[in-house]
Amino acid sequence: MIYRLLRWFTGIALHWFYSSIQVIGREKIPRSGPVIVAASHHNALVDALIAGWIAPRQLTLTAKATLMDNAFLAWLFPLVGVVPLRRAGDELEKNRGRNPDVARNASAFVHILDVLEKGGMILIFPEGISHSKPELAPLKTGASRLALEARDKRGIRNLQIIPLGLSFEDKGNPGTAVLAEVGEPILMDALGDVTVEDLTSAIASRLAAVSLKKPEPSPDREAVKRKDGVHPLASPLGAWGELTHRYIINYARDLALERSKNPDDPAMLTIIFALVLILASYAVQFAIVTALLNPWWALLYVATLPAGAYWAAFRDHPPPASYA
Repeated sequence: MIYRLLRWFTGIALHWFYSSIQVIGREKIPRSGPVIVAASHHNALVDALIAGWIAPRQLTLTAKATLMDNAFLAWLFPLVGVVPLRRAGDELEKNRGRNPDVARNASAFVHILDVLEKGGMILIFPEGISHSKPELAPLKTGASRLALEARDKRGIRNLQIIPLGLSFEDKGNPGTAVLAEVGEPILMDALGDVTVEDLTSAIASRLAAVSLKKPEPSPDREAVKRKDGVHPLASPLGAWGELTHRYIINYARDLALERSKNPDDPAMLTIIFALVLILASYAVQFAIVTALLNPWWALLYVATLPAGAYWAAFRDHPPPASYA
């Protein structure tokens, strides 16, 4: 329930920041059975939010453990089942050059294998880092090792590795487009004996085929950037969403740009700040309407706010398929 609610809100926030999220090949993501989604990684936490938004069922996310240093994310991650992974580079820096513990992610891997054994879907970024380079970083072997252990040691059948390429027109610039393309799956049962290195190479090849493409610019990109009031919308609820959310979104975006230290920060911080500020504004508006009228009218009023935000975000972009 919490996952679906947050997925709904983050989907709205993503579409308020980016003018469009184009998806190709969503039908290749199985609606049942064990799946490892191996995604390209060019936009930090936003990549995980986009993957979760387009997935047709709940996606168990993995994320670098250093994100837990953020108080909001440290509170949020356990609620939605995010599995933190301790990267070797981060551990080297934290331990002042001492070799990291090779078993540092053992419990996380067990949890991931348990999810796959139950027919769940896991998101992994095999590059291991978020970056802005015009090519994929060399892939780590974690996804391959998990897939082989799941098949060969846990006996998990029908496991698929699904490549997901995430491409950005300009990831830190509001009003630009995103392209998410799902590639051809790797069917673990059909592979036979394969080494970790060979499987990693196969993942890299299929991921490269759907990554680093140029999204088509959305025709309404300038409308998303506008800050001069409410522009005409086809839906009255969309107009209401613009009126009640646009200035909060713009403030969150300005605040994010001020706090950003690298190209990955603007979208991620805008979404985090906007969610916090919007929920706070809902609480304030509820209190005001309760004081003026009564709690029942306040509940009815507040119910119109997320509905307006939804229709404003998706006025030109259909939402993805619902869960199976």
